[in-house]
Amino acid sequence: MNRAARLGILAASVTIFCYVGIGHVLGRTPDDKAYKSLTVYGEVLQKIQADYVDEPNMHLVTAGSLHGLLESLDPQSSYLTPREYSEYKQKIQSGATGETGLNVSKRFGYVIAISVLPDSPADKAGIHGGDIFESIAGFTTRDMSIGQALNLLNGPAGSGVKVGVIRRGRAQPEEVDVVRQKLASPKMTAQKTDPDVLTLRLASLDAGRAEEIRYKLAEADKQGIRKLILDLRECGRGPVSEAVAIARLLVPSGTIGTLRGQTVSAETFPAEPGKVVWKNPVSVLIDGTTSGAAEVLASAIVANHRGDVVGERTFGLASEQKLITLDDGSALFLTVANYYNAAGKPILEDGVTPSEVVRSAAEDDSDVGDDNSGGSATPKEAPSGPRPLSPEDPVFHKALDLLKTPAKKAA
Repeated sequence: MNRAARLGILAASVTIFCYVGIGHVLGRTPDDKAYKSLTVYGEVLQKIQADYVDEPNMHLVTAGSLHGLLESLDPQSSYLTPREYSEYKQKIQSGATGETGLNVSKRFGYVIAISVLPDSPADKAGIHGGDIFESIAGFTTRDMSIGQALNLLNGPAGSGVKVGVIRRGRAQPEEVDVVRQKLASPKMTAQKTDPDVLTLRLASLDAGRAEEIRYKLAEADKQGIRKLILDLRECGRGPVSEAVAIARLLVPSGTIGTLRGQTVSAETFPAEPGKVVWKNPVSVLIDGTTSGAAEVLASAIVANHRGDVVGERTFGLASEQKLITLDDGSALFLTVANYYNAAGKPILEDGVTPSEVVRSAAEDDSDVGDDNSGGSATPKEAPSGPRPLSPEDPVFHKALDLLKTPAKKAA
């Protein structure tokens, strides 16, 4: 490390200590814990510079500590270095950014796929919700933030990005090439699955979805259909405002949810009886691929006892992030508020627990190679598009059975 770099680090440390000292002299404040943390951070930096086995690259040390600091808060909070944030802005401003169709978060220390948009590049590449990414674009995801992962996954439409995917039932990652493309809003699928049952499959809750649903429900009522299933599995995109608008079509009383944060004014979303268009029985299908706005909708149904919510606990991701730029050109994606269910429990931590727990059918692992065979197995090609609804789907089957019991109407 050259003399100029050493002097720069020393000056930064002195600045930190002066700031801490002045704060202490002025008296103890609510920020006293922050001052103490700064003192420890400055001391650690000094020890690293003075005693580490080799001369450390302090720029990398600082960036690494900031990445860890943000990730310790929650999986969606991220730090972007000046270079990473510059790349992010260029992709956004170009207007030609291609996507993979992946909704991602972190589990077990790695980036994972929560859900995959139907007919998206990731879906066509055979990636499923629950798959773990060992690497993205050649970089391990072990120390990667979600902001960094999205920066690598998005890029020019038509370009490819290689991901190392660890699939269920396999121990070794498989390298998969995903070709980015401009994504259109996935269409809602309406299906008459029984003489008097309408099933709406929602891969996203994009703006305008509530109006689509209002129209479909009015049509169903004219046709004499009296039961509704909302399939929210694989649904992980869209604003919460759309989830609230959909819930108000179904829930006549109570609270849809609440948004709260340290610097965000608390906002409660009440049901609005005048907006209800469907008073007949409702069942909602969820699982671990359900996240974000869809969780707020599912939570409103189960918490207000409006209908049966069938499947498995959702991922737990209903929160709001804010982009905060810093003076050195870096940026933070910081979680500033969480959504809470009608009982006041945070969805981010607990997810949404179904009223009827039903596990999805186990995936067929017969394509996994036998280690003793000496040959390599060829994985089956995954079908693209939405999963088919059929009596063999235990979650869907249970919802149908529940709807055949005496009709449950909204209070």
